[in-house]
Amino acid sequence: MKKFLGILTGVVVLSVICYFTFLYYATYSEGTRSGELIKFSHKGVIYKTWEGELSQGISGAQIFSFSVLDKDEKVIADLKEMEGRYVKVTYIERYKTFPWWGDTHYFITDVRKDNSPFKTK
Repeated sequence: MKKFLGILTGVVVLSVICYFTFLYYATYSEGTRSGELIKFSHKGVIYKTWEGELSQGISGAQIFSFSVLDKDEKVIADLKEMEGRYVKVTYIERYKTFPWWGDTHYFITDVRKDNSPFKTK
């Protein structure tokens, strides 16, 4: 009986470790989106996370919500500077997220200024 409980405990612990390792490293998709950066903030009660929104439509009808990891300091600084401007962001989408990472499944890895297609010259 002790041998069975030991094996069962080992299998459960190994399964939990594999599950969290998968969540930590696996990504669901990668891509780019562009739009006007309308919001970027550091929010939270227990875990402070960086969250933002990108307006992808003329009237803000299509909003892309995203998070930024604390370790991406250059991305955070660039997003603070570019708020209110038209930007192109590169992101990864994760299957699930941890509370200390952010509210969304989308995580920005790069940001750069882009030309708005709505500007008339």
